[in-house]
Amino acid sequence: MKTYTVRAEDIERGWFLVNAEGKTLGRLASEIAKVLRGKHKPIYTPHLDCGDYVIVINADKVQVTGRKLDQKMYYRHSGYPGGIKSISLRNQLQKHPERVLEAAVRGMLPKNRLGRKMLKKLKVYAGDSHPHQAQQPEALEL
Repeated sequence: MKTYTVRAEDIERGWFLVNAEGKTLGRLASEIAKVLRGKHKPIYTPHLDCGDYVIVINADKVQVTGRKLDQKMYYRHSGYPGGIKSISLRNQLQKHPERVLEAAVRGMLPKNRLGRKMLKKLKVYAGDSHPHQAQQPEALEL
């Protein structure tokens, strides 16, 4: 018996549609990260990007537990002294709901160029419409 090693040209990518309405943020993000990495496939290889594309709709209707809406903060820095800015989860969901789910999934992917390549396959939309009808995404129930 020889060990089967998948090559980059052998990887077939699918498109999945996820409705985030009423789902818990962290549990949803971990399932999305698993699909983006390709861990749901039998040909999963850690050093290759063998995952699928994921479209998330209704990102503004995602739920969190506890007091995270007011206590969880998102930080960014301008690079200048004293240039740190913060925004709470409640305000981030009102202004940019897509960034909340993207940040949660980004934290669950590898922190290298492979992880950045995987994150490009994630498409997040605040409403219930998306421009990827031509790819015929299949619904993914999580």
